[in-house]
Amino acid sequence: MKASAARQAEERLHTDWAWLGRYMEANTALPAGMAGPRVVFIGDSITQGWFDMAPTFFTDNNRIGRGIGGQTTPQMVLRFRQDVIDLKPAVVQIMAGTNDIAGNTGPMTPDQSKANIMTMAELARAHGIRVILASIPPAANFPWRPGLETADKIVAMNSWLKGYAAQTGATYADYWTALHDGKGFRASLTYDGVHPNKAGYAVMGPVAEAAIRASLAKPAPKALAQ
Repeated sequence: MKASAARQAEERLHTDWAWLGRYMEANTALPAGMAGPRVVFIGDSITQGWFDMAPTFFTDNNRIGRGIGGQTTPQMVLRFRQDVIDLKPAVVQIMAGTNDIAGNTGPMTPDQSKANIMTMAELARAHGIRVILASIPPAANFPWRPGLETADKIVAMNSWLKGYAAQTGATYADYWTALHDGKGFRASLTYDGVHPNKAGYAVMGPVAEAAIRASLAKPAPKALAQ
């Protein structure tokens, strides 16, 4: 990380930990009405990179990218109202967990990660928003956390995500199966073993399309909150 970026990150740690300022202006600038159902993708760098590398997947289809590189589930919980609920989508995709495993904002247990994902899903349902739970993409290691065991932790979290989706009526988007080679990321689909390249996002696109169709085919949850 460059020195200037490191200083900015350190400042945000004390002034805007969840980085609510990242999308504040973009949220305000969204048109009040959009043709067709709105879908918000909230997540970390994998979601942010999707918008950066394949913007037409979003801009041509009423889809809104709200990914922030390096974020953990507690940070996403804090910005979930601003960056998801207040945008009034028909569907939200939640892709989270990579940085929890990495401990980007401090040590976290799997149960703590699960609790934060459940909180986001419950908030969505309470506001009549359908939920897609995205699998964590495969990774044999994290370059910024040398020596950390990642692959089995990702597999275990994905197993829970799939089960929780079935239990709650959410849709599970299985990107892991589309991207993996063994327990790692297929080399042709990633630039660092963790993040997809353009070819990787091209493989993820049909998985997302199918999940969105399946989610919209379900009745919207009964909103409990206004």
